[in-house]
Amino acid sequence: MAKESGRKVVAQNRKARHDFHIEDTFEAGLVLTGTEVKSLRAGRASLTDGFADFDDGEMWLLGVHIPEYTQGTWTNHTVRRKRKLLLHRSEIDKIERRVSERGLTVIPLSLYFLDGRAKVEIALARGKKSYDKRHAIAERDQNRQAQQEVGRRIKGLR
Repeated sequence: MAKESGRKVVAQNRKARHDFHIEDTFEAGLVLTGTEVKSLRAGRASLTDGFADFDDGEMWLLGVHIPEYTQGTWTNHTVRRKRKLLLHRSEIDKIERRVSERGLTVIPLSLYFLDGRAKVEIALARGKKSYDKRHAIAERDQNRQAQQEVGRRIKGLR
């Protein structure tokens, strides 16, 4: 069997970019059981309620939903268990220091396979206020209208 290559995205947290200001991103490995890997290869996972936390100098991913593998037996995994993140010690220390001093949180942005290994992209993020969200939506609408107007002028309409 040929070794996998490239990047295959399993799940993305699209709501994260709407609800948070992303400060910095990191790529981390995941410690998974066999049935979790098989379920992910089937393309099933949800990152919407996920976050990362520190425990005893280690970083853990919590709240991520990986459904049970349908062909699994009694060895199947629990759906929302704690999963250990694999990062270098310096990265863990840097993230923990920034979270404790600045009031940031760590959220997962995407879950994917990179050359056959399960990876998660995590981000240091600060929560947006509701007026920030409205401002971002208004700005996006203005940019879209400006692009449409430029397109109309180029085509000779109006």
